[in-house]
Amino acid sequence: MQTRLRGTLDWAKANPSAILLLAQLLGIVLYAFVDEAGVRSIGRLVLSLFGMVVVALALAVLRESPIYTWLGVMIGIPAVILTFVEWGTGDPGWSLASSLVHVAFYAYTLIGLLSYMFADDQVTADEVWSIGATFTVAVWLWAYAYSTVQLIAPGSFTAAIDVDAPRTWLELLFLSTTTMTSTGLSDVIPVKPLARSVVMIQQIAGMLYLAVVVARIVGLTLNRSRRQS
Repeated sequence: MQTRLRGTLDWAKANPSAILLLAQLLGIVLYAFVDEAGVRSIGRLVLSLFGMVVVALALAVLRESPIYTWLGVMIGIPAVILTFVEWGTGDPGWSLASSLVHVAFYAYTLIGLLSYMFADDQVTADEVWSIGATFTVAVWLWAYAYSTVQLIAPGSFTAAIDVDAPRTWLELLFLSTTTMTSTGLSDVIPVKPLARSVVMIQQIAGMLYLAVVVARIVGLTLNRSRRQS
């Protein structure tokens, strides 16, 4: 039992991107159970704590990247504090501040993961995992961007149900995921100019990410074939 546990811990230490990816996928599932309860529910508080774990995991990944870890700490700690303040007060001003800091932190994390992926011409198992982790980090980044837009310009997004109501966090995360994957289900729709502009930027970014990753994989495959020849 101890040997198996030690092996699992060693695997987790060697593959922090995999842990980050799995944690964020788990977060998507958990949000489904608390999204209807409201922003200040106990479930949302628990998920806020879970989000802090994801922040720590992201920093663990970036520790191996060219991006300085201390910069992530300087952004991550305010993000954690503002998460508590937002939950405790429910004030729109604090919510806006929290969303902006989370956008900055996830942008920092995204840049660090991209640097980690393209740091060398050797692909490790964790770098393969980082392809998925980078994608989910981008999804979270744009979801927080949509949350910011909704706070700045209320009514920026609409949906088939509760047309005039502010969109919940899960709905914005859903919009980010469908936009990033070019699925375009149109369950949540941007209706104001700022919201549509941000959605268009994410569409372009998602397409470029896919193109860059495919180009890297093809390039590394060709280089490997040449070396073998």
